[in-house]
Amino acid sequence: MIDSQTLDFIARIVTAALLGGAIGLEREYRDKAAGFRTHFLVALGSALFMIISAYGFQDALVTAEHRLDVSRIAAQVVSGIGFIGAGTIIFQKNAVRGLTTAASIWVTAAIGLGCGAGLYALAITSTLLVLLGLEAFNFFLRRFDRLHGNDNDNLNLNDNLNDNLNDNDN
Repeated sequence: MIDSQTLDFIARIVTAALLGGAIGLEREYRDKAAGFRTHFLVALGSALFMIISAYGFQDALVTAEHRLDVSRIAAQVVSGIGFIGAGTIIFQKNAVRGLTTAASIWVTAAIGLGCGAGLYALAITSTLLVLLGLEAFNFFLRRFDRLHGNDNDNLNLNDNLNDNLNDNDN
């Protein structure tokens, strides 16, 4: 039989994986380099590291002179995620690409750490804010483009029609 503490730990990592997966689905939908699997694994791993940091070494030191600092592993997660995020940033044709994806990986790790610490309300609220920020930004960009006559959907359709007409003229 699984004890209640183990069930709590399982709930923490499952919640982290689901929240990270939700952010990853948005990134996957936008066809970004880091999608569902990456965000799912980052959140799950971060939660697991937090749980191990907080509870995995309780029996290692049993003297009053020694104290465990559970924040040390969490700090290392942040450093490691910075390395992964840096791999998604590309400088190409005088433009920087991948910053939003890097930031989404970074915040996904924080959400995973929050779940690992049992801070569900904070993690869920953060996930909703991330999704709101990512989607609201795309919504306003589309609106802005349409207001200024840059309707990309119509431009692509017109370009394709013009290409087909020109091909038939030859």
